[in-house]
Amino acid sequence: MARIDDPFRRGQLATAALFCALGFQYATWVSRIPALKSDLGLTPAEVGVLLMAAGVGASVSFPVVTHLMGRLGSRQLALLSTLGLAAVLPALALAPNYPVALLVLCVDGVLVGCLNTAMNAQGAALEERHGRATMAKLHATFSAGSLLAALLASALHVVTSSVTAHFAVGAALLVLLSAGARGGLMADHGRQPAAAVRERKTRAARRLPSRLTLWMCGAMAFGTVTEASMNDWSALYLEDVAGASEQIAPMGIAVVSGMMLIARLFADSWRSRWGDGRVVLVGSVLAAAGLAFALLTGGVVTALLGFACVGLGIAAVTPCVYVAAARQEANVLPLVAATGTTGLLAGPPLIGFVAGASSLVWGFALVGVSALIVAVCSTRIRWEPAASDADPAGEAPDGPQGFDARDEDRLPVGGDRSGDEQHAAADASAPVRTTAAAAKSAPAAGDAEDPR
Repeated sequence: MARIDDPFRRGQLATAALFCALGFQYATWVSRIPALKSDLGLTPAEVGVLLMAAGVGASVSFPVVTHLMGRLGSRQLALLSTLGLAAVLPALALAPNYPVALLVLCVDGVLVGCLNTAMNAQGAALEERHGRATMAKLHATFSAGSLLAALLASALHVVTSSVTAHFAVGAALLVLLSAGARGGLMADHGRQPAAAVRERKTRAARRLPSRLTLWMCGAMAFGTVTEASMNDWSALYLEDVAGASEQIAPMGIAVVSGMMLIARLFADSWRSRWGDGRVVLVGSVLAAAGLAFALLTGGVVTALLGFACVGLGIAAVTPCVYVAAARQEANVLPLVAATGTTGLLAGPPLIGFVAGASSLVWGFALVGVSALIVAVCSTRIRWEPAASDADPAGEAPDGPQGFDARDEDRLPVGGDRSGDEQHAAADASAPVRTTAAAAKSAPAAGDAEDPR
């Protein structure tokens, strides 16, 4: 394979392979839930618990991810997690009974939490290094990976209905994606010894999350609630509430997913022009307004138009929040990622509970409220200014400045150290550099915590 000389493009493609792998792995096993249900003789309730097992694993992965990020670094953790997810597929296919399948999917959830954090750390560091927005496009490749998995499942079903054969092919493709990503990922400057990691974890355990961190967790949680609920319930809404036919009802998922994919392909240019904060604020308000329009007017066409607004508006929320979290202390990103996974998995059941107690219309109204909560949270987050708002007087821009050629393929983030520690390293001219954004966001000694 010809080597790509542009370091930004090389890193972008490598990180995109990780996002694609995560979307591909998830959609691969989810697409065979009916076959797994039949093979293991499960009831619908047991299938629900099986799905929740992956969610539980992802939700409780925060301490594991924090430790492994400090010991291994984002590059090594991302590669190992991808290989672990590849091994999960044949393990699930060969699970002899229900308890083993639950255990396998719980492990899958932990690995998803590891890869999710590591790949977003790589994406945020890539933006910081080169001063170019790319996170939204990276998240678009997650959707592309899910689409690839769906197409593969349909194609293989023509040849064989064997879950084992299907998952073996999927595992092989994940190994190839991991191998392809290996050469382009940015290496961490250095991993901390076990004693340093334990000391950092002890200090972090004594501190409650800052208000800024809680606002980011809120934006991430309710953003993923909105995203997941629209994907899971839109088809049923169209059929049961809007009166769509069985042929038209699946268009709800297609419209939401399609608009999210398109928006993420263009969202990086919006971020560069208007800034992450404006993109999240306007997008979440658009999502809430579009859903309100669909619920108040009724009908299939207006519902699809409203769903398109939701997909367009909510698409850039998670990429922007991940970037903001990656600029904080090292334990913030794993916490925000775990919160997002919780919202992704808890949102659809919550909507189902509300729909069962009242109606699906009220369930979707709750989705609209979730989008508005994202808008409120976005006003309390400290965002980086847009590129168009940079100081025209010649102030050195954030990103590639401050690094020499030897640092070209290394993460600009100083390992797992806190903001204060990064300042100390910078002042001492230590070999581990910090990003300009981290330096600006780290408080000086004795400063009060940011009131936001």
